[in-house]
Amino acid sequence: MMDFQETLKTKKLYLLDMDGTLYLDDDLFPHCLDFLRAIRERGGDYLYLTNNSSKSVDKYVEKLTRIGIPARPEEFFTSTDAACVYLQSHFHGRKLYALGTASFREQLRAAGFPVTDRLEEDIDALIMGFDTELTFRKLDDACRLLTTRPDLQYLATNPDWVCPTAYGYVPDCGSVSQMIYNATKRKPYFIGKPEPAIAQLAMAKKGCRPEDAVLVGDRIYTDIACGVNAGITTVLVFSGETTREDWEKSDIRPTFTCQSIADIWHAIQ
Repeated sequence: MMDFQETLKTKKLYLLDMDGTLYLDDDLFPHCLDFLRAIRERGGDYLYLTNNSSKSVDKYVEKLTRIGIPARPEEFFTSTDAACVYLQSHFHGRKLYALGTASFREQLRAAGFPVTDRLEEDIDALIMGFDTELTFRKLDDACRLLTTRPDLQYLATNPDWVCPTAYGYVPDCGSVSQMIYNATKRKPYFIGKPEPAIAQLAMAKKGCRPEDAVLVGDRIYTDIACGVNAGITTVLVFSGETTREDWEKSDIRPTFTCQSIADIWHAIQ
C-alpha cells in the first residue's frame, strides 16, 4: 500500500481544483496558503485546474488575489482552455453558439472562434459552459437549435451537477445539460473533467510526466475520475461536494482521501 506522505513528497506538479478544494466562495480553507507555499519551497509547481467556465483566467486571477492568494494567469488551466484546444482541432473557423457567460464568449473569441449568443443561420456547433448569467432565452435557443438541427454538434465544458457555495450548492453545467436533454433528448460531448485531456494538456504545459503529477479535488465523478483516466495519482478531499458516504459507494477509487488541503500540507512539510 502506498504511503500518503512519502508519495506526495515525490510529486513535482500538483493539479489543483479550486471551488470546494482551496476555498468556498470568498473563504479560504485553513492552511491553503501554507500548502501552496510548501509546494514551491520543495521545488514543486502547481496549476489550478478547474471545470468552472463561468470566469475567464483574468477573472480568476482577480478573485484569487482578492481573497488572498497571489496568482498569475500562467498558473491556470480551465475547461475553457481545454475546450479551445479541442475546438481548434475540430471546429477551427466555424461559428459557435456559446451558451455561457460574457467571459466565456470573450475567451472563445480571443482564441479565434466566431462566436454568437443569438440564433443565426450559419451556426456550426453549440458549446455550453457553466452559465451564471443563464436566461430562458438561451435555453430556448439551445432547444430550438438541437431540435431543428439534429446534425448540429453539441459540446459542453463540464458535467458537474452542482457548484459549491458558502451556503450549499447551485446548479452547474451538468444540471443544465440534463434539463436540455429532458426537452430535446440530446446530450453533449463533455470536454473538461472527467475527460483525461484537460489533465494531459496541463501536464504538457509544464513538461511533467504522469508519474510526477498528482490531482487534488473534491468531486469524485469529475476531479478524481479525470486523474484516474489520465493515469496519475489522485487525492480526494472531503471539504467540498463529495462526502465519505459518496466515496464509499463510488466505483471511482482515488489513490488517497483526506479531510482537507490542510492534511496535504502536513504531509508534505
